[in-house]
Amino acid sequence: MKTIRDPSHALARELAAIRAEFQVPQAFPPEVLAAAHAAAGRTPSDHADWTDRAFVTLDPASATDLDQAFAIETAGRDLILHYAIADVAWFVDERGPIDAEAWTRGETLYLPDGKAGLYPPVLAEGAASLLPDGPRPAVVFSVRIAPDGAVKLDAATRAVIRSHAKLAYATVRPEDLPAGFTELSARIIAAEAERGAARVDPPEQEVSAGPDGKLTLSFRDRHPSEDQNAALSLACNIAVADALIAYGTGLFRVMAEPSDHAVRRLRHTARAFGIEWPSHATLTQFERMLDPADPRAAALMLAIRRAGNGAGYQVFRPGETPWHAAVAAPYAHATAPLRRLADRYVVQATLAVANGRPVPDHVTQAFAKLPKVMARADARAGQIDRAVIDMAEAVMLAGNEGTTLGAVVTDIGERGAAIQLCSLPVTARVDASGLTPGDTLDVRLTQADPRARRIAFERLN
Repeated sequence: MKTIRDPSHALARELAAIRAEFQVPQAFPPEVLAAAHAAAGRTPSDHADWTDRAFVTLDPASATDLDQAFAIETAGRDLILHYAIADVAWFVDERGPIDAEAWTRGETLYLPDGKAGLYPPVLAEGAASLLPDGPRPAVVFSVRIAPDGAVKLDAATRAVIRSHAKLAYATVRPEDLPAGFTELSARIIAAEAERGAARVDPPEQEVSAGPDGKLTLSFRDRHPSEDQNAALSLACNIAVADALIAYGTGLFRVMAEPSDHAVRRLRHTARAFGIEWPSHATLTQFERMLDPADPRAAALMLAIRRAGNGAGYQVFRPGETPWHAAVAAPYAHATAPLRRLADRYVVQATLAVANGRPVPDHVTQAFAKLPKVMARADARAGQIDRAVIDMAEAVMLAGNEGTTLGAVVTDIGERGAAIQLCSLPVTARVDASGLTPGDTLDVRLTQADPRARRIAFERLN
């Protein structure tokens, strides 16, 4: 969950209530832990030896569940990205206790005070994680990136790799990264712009104490290496999707374009933040104008992400191209199997397809069931995300009852007028009588209850 961080643990009591309400798992059943400890001792026996290649990882400094490592080589004018993905399937027996628990969870749940993992830590943060403390089994996707950013899956290899360094976004230096990293990511990002892709990844919000000691929401700086690293995963997932479509199988991440209504609402939100949106610019074009270092633009990027139609999963359908509007291409989730159940099966299917073997029956059967399972897991994560945001807004505003703030009406619905505060990244609802989208008004804060996760305003004009 990328929305709120709480490094000072100021929200501990409120977060405990959210964990209880949404039944966030506290631990793994004993039989799952026992199976995980046994699996952690397995020695790879179906893997090529790639330990002589200089793989590295790049993640937040505190991350220990490392799904991906990468190495880069040149091939004429092309660059080859060797993208090693944790070989979770090597450790997880189908229909065993670890597998059954993973199907119940669906994905790792992230909260500001910690996570509830998809797999037990002995695997997700130990034997299966691509940490630099020893060889690890992986599935390496070798992806060819042309000068124009076009991608193609050259090979998929089950291999033992060794990470040479655990690099962190905040401290990584250009000389720490493989030669070609900057050029490779630049090619992929340029190809995104050429396709008209509209991925929005705003900075994280975090709770901190202001000069007066009161809690406030602020945006942390986003490091350039984060966007560069995301480009590698994007390229791999597009290449995997293309390979699976060509074979006639797969599970894909899909998302529709934002509706015209959502775009009109976002235009009003931009107005609330005092950000000019040229009338001729599409949403995609406008997004690329936003500077995440500007807190107003960062807040608007967050609003854009929340305004989308929502992504889902779709099984391959003959004669139909699965489409992800934000990526502007077919797209598969294959690069985070330690955190998403679906990725484990996409990795297995791609490994089979790339090596001329039939996709295993259990993978094909899983594809048919995964859209519903992942939708349920995504919905739960979204509810937790929303609850955390509501709680953080209430914490930030608590004690300021009676304060007058400017707002802009972004939408009118059955529950009243949706408003965006002009000075804070906060949305709320007020009585809609006589209002239309785009109207400006002053509102007074009447309630800010962190325990109820509720804020309320009254109109002054």
